Amino acid sequence: ISRMHQIRRLLFLVNPQRRKDTDNRNGVNLTTPFCQYGVDQACRYFRSYNKVNMMSTTLAILTIGVVSLGEILPLLTEHIREDQITYVNLLGKLSREDVEEEYTPTSGEERIIALLNDNQLIEVSKAKIERDIQAVIEVLDNQGFDVILLMSSAPLNGLTARNAVLLEPQRVIPPLVSSIVHGHQMGVIVPVPELLNTQRNNWLKLPTPPCYALANPLDVSDDELISAARQLLDDGADVLMLDSQGFHLHHLQLLQKALGVPVLLSNALLARLTVELLM
Repeated sequence: ISRMHQIRRLLFLVNPQRRKDTDNRNGVNLTTPFCQYGVDQACRYFRSYNKVNMMSTTLAILTIGVVSLGEILPLLTEHIREDQITYVNLLGKLSREDVEEEYTPTSGEERIIALLNDNQLIEVSKAKIERDIQAVIEVLDNQGFDVILLMSSAPLNGLTARNAVLLEPQRVIPPLVSSIVHGHQMGVIVPVPELLNTQRNNWLKLPTPPCYALANPLDVSDDELISAARQLLDDGADVLMLDSQGFHLHHLQLLQKALGVPVLLSNALLARLTVELLM
């Protein structure tokens, strides 16, 4: 079976009645503004072309590994019907053995981390994930989706969509957070040590480098999470950032209630930005 055939089988869940009027959006490359302008300007740009609206917008949520969408969907379905949303997970239905066979990195190859359906993390080849995520994006784009939301904190490169608005966290979250925390010391809670270098690269443009603490939302207690956050406050942080797909709104609310400081959650920021495009 060819790789593209496998990708198409993965996307078989796409509604066969999905509208096919996938013109080139009057020749406008809707992915460009996020590269060239700020988030607010990009949202105004998209709305000025009236390319997404409550009646016709279609959204595809794309993830690499297992991601819980239970707390994000209510934010989205305020502005788009749930039957207009399709969720595609590249690795989530594969066994660990299948993932290891297809995506094990070679010696010296750059790696990223993904969560599998056995609730355990795995290191996979960044290049192979980029290759297959791009293939999925192309299929979704051809299916006529207006917005493709990539929910991943992995530093993927070279992803493009011809017609759809492609939202990539690594392009939009750092500049957005930078504008929010300007003049403050940010502390970032990282789930596993393997992600520390990725996180440091994410926040290179902050005027003041963040401080970091480790706490994995998959296996720490509330008290342990609060303790990690308190360590960041002791290091001088006055704003906390939860930048992992494993963190959810209840983690944000827990820390705000326990510590009384602003807490940012990348998943929630990304969902709210998506909502702006759906309005």
